[in-house]
Amino acid sequence: MKYYILAGEASGDLHGSNLMKALLKEDSNANIRFWGGDLMQSAGGTLVKHYKERAFMGFTEVLMNLSKIFKLIAFCKEDIKAFQPDVVIFIDNSGFNLRIAKWAKAEGLRTNYYISPQVWASRASRVKAIKRDIDAMFVILPFVKPFYEKYNYKVHFVGHPLIDAISNREQVDILEFKKAHNLSDKPIIALLPGSRKQEIKNMLSVMLSLVDDYKEYEFVIGGAPSQDYEFYKQFITTDNVKFISNKTYDLLSVSHTALVTSGTATLETALFKVPQVVCYKGSTISYHIAKRIITLKFISLVNLIMDKAVVTELIQHDFNKVNLKKELDKILNSENRNTLFESYYDLEQKLGGKGASENTAKLIFESLKP
Repeated sequence: MKYYILAGEASGDLHGSNLMKALLKEDSNANIRFWGGDLMQSAGGTLVKHYKERAFMGFTEVLMNLSKIFKLIAFCKEDIKAFQPDVVIFIDNSGFNLRIAKWAKAEGLRTNYYISPQVWASRASRVKAIKRDIDAMFVILPFVKPFYEKYNYKVHFVGHPLIDAISNREQVDILEFKKAHNLSDKPIIALLPGSRKQEIKNMLSVMLSLVDDYKEYEFVIGGAPSQDYEFYKQFITTDNVKFISNKTYDLLSVSHTALVTSGTATLETALFKVPQVVCYKGSTISYHIAKRIITLKFISLVNLIMDKAVVTELIQHDFNKVNLKKELDKILNSENRNTLFESYYDLEQKLGGKGASENTAKLIFESLKP
């Protein structure tokens, strides 16, 4: 079978790579062409475009790059048409993918979606287009299935792929890791400021403002694979900060606490059982637009899945040094940490067991059989 996969951002690359591996196990003759990243490329198939070429964040940045985005959409359509896949598989990244899905469905192509667009968070009106344009939807968050059922759209809950990604990874020797990265014996506070330049600009300076107040800890920035150290260096103004690129899971596995930008990393941090403060600050325009269209009580996946405030969220104006220090002090307290650990274990149970990628690949492959 011929598979065309569209993924964006680092998280889409991770989940796309695991899905590709599972598809290749299900279908030994699989011919995969994809938009993704380094992890998907290492899994096999043919890389068309790297996600770094279209990493636009927020409403303002998207508007500034509309011409480039439209050219990418046009190129994608032509490339799919030339490849003539048995199925087009979309992974998250709704702004781009739903446009392609509408076209692909009209062209008579089979369309599958892995990891639903966040219609449960904002613009639920998009469900109408999803029902029209997507033949099968595979969701990874337990509350998303009943959300779609309210709109008479049957979807598959396949479990969360992070369970597999984390449980299947090689264990890290703490002493060797610290030695390899020139880290001290101090407990580590991990800083995860996001993966896009604009996110990092908005988040990292405030996170680093706490460093001199916690000399008994070592602060380590988890660098995103999409950014070079040179970009991060401009924000580092003190010695008690280390930088480790593209090893977020290894870093979390040895961390005591973390300050985390809202996104997939909040769930990853919870699954590593690391107490965290969730942070987010966007541009003023993006924030006010988002505030009007997002209908959720929380922004972090941890709190959304648990349907309660398990981790503290500091959003926009609340994200400042005073508040961040206060919340960090709370989760350095052993009693609060124990409460968090208990909630993290409950969270893992809600996410289901292993096998999300395998479950999805099997459902896709079986649906393509004559």
